[in-house]
Amino acid sequence: MKKLLLIMSLMLSSSLLTAQQTMTPEMLWQVGRLNVVGLNEDGSTIFYKVKKPNIEENDYDTKYYKMPVKGGDITEISKENLQAVDKNVSPNGEFKLFHDQVHIEDIKGKDVYKNLEKSDVYIFSDLDIRHWDTWQDGSYNHLFYKKTGAADDTGIDIMPKQPYHTPQKPFGGDEDYIWSPNSKNIYYVSKKLKGKEYATSTNTDIYKFNLESKITENITKDNKGYDTNPAFSSKGALAWLQMKTDGYESDKNDIVVLENDVKQNLTERWDGTVSSFLWAKNGQEIYFTAPVDGTIQLFKVNYPGKKRIAPVVEQLSKGQFDVTGIVAQTNNKLLVTRTDMNHAAELFSFNIQDQTFKQLTRINLELYESIDLPKVEKRYVTTTDGKKMLVWVILPPNFDASKKYPTLLYAQGGPQAPLSQFYSYRWNFQLMASQGYIVVAPNRRGMPGHGVAWNEAISEDWGGQVMDDYLSAIDEVTKEPYVDKDRLGAVGASFGGYSVFYLAGIHNNRFKSFIAHDGVFDTRSMYGTTEELFFVNHDMGGPYWDKDNKKAQKSYHEFNPITKVANWDTPILIIQGGKDYRVPIEQGLSAYQAAQLQGIKSKLLYFPEENHWVLQPQNALVWQNEFFKWLKDTL
Repeated sequence: MKKLLLIMSLMLSSSLLTAQQTMTPEMLWQVGRLNVVGLNEDGSTIFYKVKKPNIEENDYDTKYYKMPVKGGDITEISKENLQAVDKNVSPNGEFKLFHDQVHIEDIKGKDVYKNLEKSDVYIFSDLDIRHWDTWQDGSYNHLFYKKTGAADDTGIDIMPKQPYHTPQKPFGGDEDYIWSPNSKNIYYVSKKLKGKEYATSTNTDIYKFNLESKITENITKDNKGYDTNPAFSSKGALAWLQMKTDGYESDKNDIVVLENDVKQNLTERWDGTVSSFLWAKNGQEIYFTAPVDGTIQLFKVNYPGKKRIAPVVEQLSKGQFDVTGIVAQTNNKLLVTRTDMNHAAELFSFNIQDQTFKQLTRINLELYESIDLPKVEKRYVTTTDGKKMLVWVILPPNFDASKKYPTLLYAQGGPQAPLSQFYSYRWNFQLMASQGYIVVAPNRRGMPGHGVAWNEAISEDWGGQVMDDYLSAIDEVTKEPYVDKDRLGAVGASFGGYSVFYLAGIHNNRFKSFIAHDGVFDTRSMYGTTEELFFVNHDMGGPYWDKDNKKAQKSYHEFNPITKVANWDTPILIIQGGKDYRVPIEQGLSAYQAAQLQGIKSKLLYFPEENHWVLQPQNALVWQNEFFKWLKDTL
């Protein structure tokens, strides 16, 4: 009998080991994260790295790999054995570009008063006092060039003593500078504005620096919005991304080409916005990515040159996924990265002729094969103004339509950010659904991928039609018998956090729980403390003290969540980053204090060293566990 029980026990243990699991926070923070390094000189080999969270060390471990671009054996290599072409080396091999911090202005007390070296005071007399998660200390990113093979990082500063950044703050990298094909010029992106002008403008330009004359020329001075991502074709034509409107960070992004002093906007007549692009090897076409109908896809536009023909945009790929980047072209294939809501980024090749994908890497294959995946459905809902709105509905693994499930309305940030087939390590729909929740994610007003007008409709109307869009989405999905109408929650970050705060005052008992991360709670104090003032000037209509501006006054009164806080009656979890200078700390603290003083069940999750995101592995795991603990307790 004992032997029989032992055999049965072993069989049960074996079956449990092979049984499918569902995604957990701990599993999510084992997912490898792919970053492409580049190709070798002949384009036959691709190099990439994979970062994996190290929870114990609260950091990331990085490994490097190489593989043939056509697919095949993958080899782990050391960082020293990377042989990817370095775009920062001049085509003639003589010089190399690099950037570094340069102290330009004395802002810290210890810099102004040399005998007071322990002083930690900052002294400001203009704006641009902080950006993203860093205070302005008088240092600027500057671009240098030096002889290749030089032993140290000393080089020639192309903007000596100028208080401007290249690369751009806060996220710019070496995509902000390139060599000309003849190695005689350096092209770089900079916003050469100071103080209040810097904080209120998006007017970056592309500059041409000549190595021989040391003369700098602004080649985009006629455009007042963003000019970014310069890139040369194989035939010497220069392309870049351009937004026309100064102060509008989410304006339509177009591809502009300059050749022989003639500029052409290739995508001006196309009703969409470009995310990234790559010149075709023939120099006659440009491949690009763009949001469309809740996904990010591959497109192509021809470059006519001197020919009197209009550029034509053609969509190349279709499917329920995001093409998150174009790495390179090899013969008739494109190397790209791709995600969907159930899978982190992997490398794929895309056959341009038959428009098919081939997966090249499977970094997280073992993990994904061990778990049951949620089902992602694409629906369309009619809005209150008669528009057709896409809504993603993510169903739990092993979904059973005869059961009832708690359901979350997800409010996307931005507000002009696409709600596509992205894979997030915080707002992860796969993880939410795997914990037993249905997720409703509407492509509400303000999102790119549904035409320029839809994208622009949210500006100066934060509390208007978009709120009806949210409610239309959740009301439609709750008609399904498997949705538990008594267990609805609303969650979101940034503008999504604003949405949660606003919905908490108008939801008419729809929701039983709210979670708001780094959300705007008081639009007036937001205007007074955020750093990129061009954003609030555009999206809220201007300053709160402009009494004659009716649209701005609507933003600061009717569309201000703080004016509806007396209606709050629902449990709310509030999350705030201490180094979030985009949506600063007083937003989360004010909301939490308001909830507490009204006797509303509430919790504050405060991350003193995190910015608008949560990046440290251990903090991220706390975030995930507190998120689901709150939902379990309140739904």
